[in-house]
Amino acid sequence: MEYSIRELSHLSGVSTRTLRWYDEIGLLKPARVAESGYRYYGPAQVDRLQDILFYRALGVELARIRECLDDPAFDRLAALRQHLAALQGKKARLETLIRSVEQTIGCEERKEPMKDEAKFAAFKRRMVEENESAHGAEARQKYGDGEVDAANAALMGLTPEACQAWQTLNTDLQARLEAAVQAGTAPESEEGREICAMHRRWLAVTVKDLTPQKHRGIAELYVMDERFTAYYDKTVPGCARFLRDAVAHWAR
Repeated sequence: MEYSIRELSHLSGVSTRTLRWYDEIGLLKPARVAESGYRYYGPAQVDRLQDILFYRALGVELARIRECLDDPAFDRLAALRQHLAALQGKKARLETLIRSVEQTIGCEERKEPMKDEAKFAAFKRRMVEENESAHGAEARQKYGDGEVDAANAALMGLTPEACQAWQTLNTDLQARLEAAVQAGTAPESEEGREICAMHRRWLAVTVKDLTPQKHRGIAELYVMDERFTAYYDKTVPGCARFLRDAVAHWAR
């Protein structure tokens, strides 16, 4: 069956403007363009649009989606299975949070105190699962299952106070990074040394046997992997590179 751009928009819920944009960037080309200039889409394009929407639901960037779909080795069935696993993971995280909220409501209704461990267990589990979903495959390939499992266990084992301190340290680290970049500070400066030390303390909570070599290797990922770069550069561009350079210089 063939669809006009308006029909495909109605079918998929994707606006005609977005479909035209996908055509312009080479993400979703129509099967044919009539002499009138109207775009028409066939079964292959419908399947590809479905794949695009699956990837978008998981937060994958458009450029990366195009790379995946255009790869001659792309296996649609394998990709669908990965999507299913990721969505099931999201479902599990939501169910964990729902149970935590229900438990909190129950304690409030019964005027019973809720254990601090129970308050934070769901949030720690969410952090572990989100990190596993985003970076687990790469981390396991690079460092092995044992090390990744140990890092996850270390996070889950944090007391509420330690977990809060760890998150505060991460917030402070980001603030110091942004201030240093905005001030034009050199990564080789004393401020760069202190930022490197803060980053090491933050990593050491979940990464055991954190050698200088491993520290530098992790920091290198911040400029090699666009997801890490986007995280550190979300407010001030250049933070990921500053951190990488500071660690490269000071982690010895």
